[in-house]
Amino acid sequence: MQEIACHTMNEGEILNESHPEYPLYEGVLYGDRVSTAKFSKRLSCSIKHLPLRLKFHYEYDTLKAIENGVTKSPTLILNGDIFLEGLTQAEEITKAFEQLSKQ
Repeated sequence: MQEIACHTMNEGEILNESHPEYPLYEGVLYGDRVSTAKFSKRLSCSIKHLPLRLKFHYEYDTLKAIENGVTKSPTLILNGDIFLEGLTQAEEITKAFEQLSKQ
């Protein structure tokens, strides 16, 4: 399968899907449609080269975000914990996922 270029990820899409041997992380991306789209594009650019797969869905409901402790838009929650908050720079996204993959 051909490597996908940086893009705004679709709901339920699995980044690096062609590598079933990579661990799969699942999450929820909270925020408004514009900020989550920007974040998901940075995300696809930042971690596509790492040996992991990522699947998430978008959540635009402010009340659900508040119930889950989200205070910034966008926020990525992995495994029930806040992982990245705000429109994080690509380099920081890469570093965070590199640390995660070492655990």
